[in-house]
Amino acid sequence: MSHYNAPFEIHVHGQVLLRADVDFSQIQAALKPLWQYAGARSLADGAASAYEEEPGIQFDAKTHMLQLCWTVRGDEDFRHSLDEMCMSLNELAQQGAAIEVTFYDAEFDEEEAPEDEEARDDFVMLFVGPTPAAIMQVQRDLLVQDVVNLMERHFDGSELAGVVSEIDKLFSQRFDALVSSLEIGKPPRGMGGNGHGGGRRPRHLH
Repeated sequence: MSHYNAPFEIHVHGQVLLRADVDFSQIQAALKPLWQYAGARSLADGAASAYEEEPGIQFDAKTHMLQLCWTVRGDEDFRHSLDEMCMSLNELAQQGAAIEVTFYDAEFDEEEAPEDEEARDDFVMLFVGPTPAAIMQVQRDLLVQDVVNLMERHFDGSELAGVVSEIDKLFSQRFDALVSSLEIGKPPRGMGGNGHGGGRRPRHLH
C-alpha cells in the first residue's frame, strides 16, 4: 500500500522490556501490524523510520529491550494496527510500559493556514503489560510524575506525599473494582492492555 499522499505522519515512541525467552520471530509477529502497514514484507524491511534521523524499530537482545522511535505515513485506520500490536505485545512484555503515538497533520501548513484553522494533530498514550496490575502501575507512575511536576511549581516536593498517597488510593480502588468484576464474570479471557487519551503535543525532538 502507498502512503505517500497520506494525511498524517504517525510517530510511535516507547520502550518495552520483553521477557528473556522472547525471540526475534515472536517480536516480528507481534509488530506485524506496524511493518505490514508500512508496506514491508518483514520486520527487518519495515524497521526503518520515514525519517533517517530516527532509529526506527530496534531490539537489544542483551537487555531484552524493544525500542520504538518510528514514523510512518498513514491515516486514521492506523489505530487498528496499534490495537493489534498492543494485544500481541501484552503476551511478550516482562513489565508494564507506555507507548506514545502522535498523529501529525501532514496537510497542515502553519505559515499558509488561516489564523482560525488548526492542525488535526492527535496524541494517544497506549499501555502494554503482562497483567492489568502491571499496566496500572505504569499509568500510576506517569500520573504521579505529571502531578508532582505541576505542583512543584507551587510547593516543595516534600509537601506532596499526601497527594501521592491519594493517587495511590484511587488506583487501589480501581484495581479492587477490576478484580471484583473479573471474579463476577469468570472465566475472563485476555485483558486488553491499551488505553487511549486525546490531546495535542509538539513534534518529538530527535
